[in-house]
Amino acid sequence: MRCPFCLSDDTRVIDSRIADEGDAVRRRRECIQCEERFTTLERASLKMPYVIKSDGKREGFEEEKLRRGMLRALEKRPVEANAVEAAVHRIQHRLLTSGDREIDSQKIGEWVIQELAELDQVAYVRFASVYRSFQDVDEFSEEVKRLQTQPSATARRQQMSLLPNGNDDSNR
Repeated sequence: MRCPFCLSDDTRVIDSRIADEGDAVRRRRECIQCEERFTTLERASLKMPYVIKSDGKREGFEEEKLRRGMLRALEKRPVEANAVEAAVHRIQHRLLTSGDREIDSQKIGEWVIQELAELDQVAYVRFASVYRSFQDVDEFSEEVKRLQTQPSATARRQQMSLLPNGNDDSNR
């Protein structure tokens, strides 16, 4: 690692610590030449898949665009910033672990809808109304009725799993 002060290539690691919930390593370094100390943050460099838009165009995944869309739906709702960041992180994780080089924007949209349903029902309906292009009040009303018949996110989290380790039998 090059020293940011004297630009020497000769530095050494003094201390290393796990950062960002295990997603990064923070290293304290010292330059051998000028003896200045500085900190670096090391993360795995992973390639996100390209997003295939509804018009067929391909573009790189943009984390900030995902976050903006979710925050727009959550505007003026009582949801903590940490919960939003965790949801964004889960969607990114799904993208990385999908193994696909390209992914339809519709699939990402469905993941966003799932996350918003867990965070806040009003935000969920806001996002779904735009994402699913509700054509009239009846479609909007049907979605709200469907939500009312489902247990709340809090109730679902409090339910005990019937299967060991949360596994389902979908691959039997």
